[in-house]
Amino acid sequence: MAEQLEFFPIQSPCRGICQSDERGFCRGCMRSRDERFQWLQFSDGQKQEVLRLCRQRLLRKLRASRSASPAEPEQPSLF
Repeated sequence: MAEQLEFFPIQSPCRGICQSDERGFCRGCMRSRDERFQWLQFSDGQKQEVLRLCRQRLLRKLRASRSASPAEPEQPSLF
């Protein structure tokens, strides 16, 4: 198997789903507009911080979607 060359030490988290959600974060990678546009100018430390923030945003979004889903009834209906 051929080895892929990496040109950048920290790869962009882009997933190719470039749509903003209601809070302005990308639905694919969870970066803000400024974070997406400035990615190539960021230092490695700044990129690591952006990736950390993206993980936090994703976890927060997953927790919110779980709590928003209706809970199952304790006793199922007989009808």
